[in-house]
Amino acid sequence: MKISTDFNKRVVIHSESLNWLASPMVGVERKPLDRVGEEVARATTIVRYAPDSTFSPHIHTGGEEFFILDGVFQDEHGDYPSGSYVRNPPQSSHSPGSKVGCIMFVKLWQFQPEDRTHIRLQTNKMAPVELANHSGISITPLYKDHIEEVSLIQLLPNATVNWGMPKGAELLILEGSLQEQEDLLEKYDWLRLPVNSKIHAKAGSQGTKFWLKTGYLTDVDNQIAQLQTV
Repeated sequence: MKISTDFNKRVVIHSESLNWLASPMVGVERKPLDRVGEEVARATTIVRYAPDSTFSPHIHTGGEEFFILDGVFQDEHGDYPSGSYVRNPPQSSHSPGSKVGCIMFVKLWQFQPEDRTHIRLQTNKMAPVELANHSGISITPLYKDHIEEVSLIQLLPNATVNWGMPKGAELLILEGSLQEQEDLLEKYDWLRLPVNSKIHAKAGSQGTKFWLKTGYLTDVDNQIAQLQTV
């Protein structure tokens, strides 16, 4: 399966326009944003767990990164309420589920194969800091290595960003709205920008908050090559 696989193009997906698709597990549905592969895939997806649903125990051969958008997600390592950011590195495993139901943003097979770092953050308990030399913009750093950087960005009402993205980027709107070029991005809308691009955007009248990942698009070919060895 191939979805949004031309990584040299700007991609915008309005999540409300997508239908929920059934997964192999009853009660777990998905909205694919990009995907290379079948059930084992390099994928970026919005996933919904119905109350009292579970997914079978599994190993993250290529790693799993997720952000809880709504509800509470669980596994044997703990509970992850809305705002939780988690990185389960390659070769980690768990038995996931949700007692009350949840919606989560999930990325698979987008790690360095040698990475063994677990990250578990409750971002709602983390205070953003003002971004230097940028009026009306705050940042909450979540993760950084030699390839990628992940953060939450908050813009006050009508604040603007004009940033170069030499290594590409993707963002998911968590709150409010953002006008980027001709596209109005609202809650759970997703934007991917290719290498050597720019973001020119303005927050709406209520401001905005979005999840931002940069740098990783320089490593896409390696990620896909690793997947194809499985």
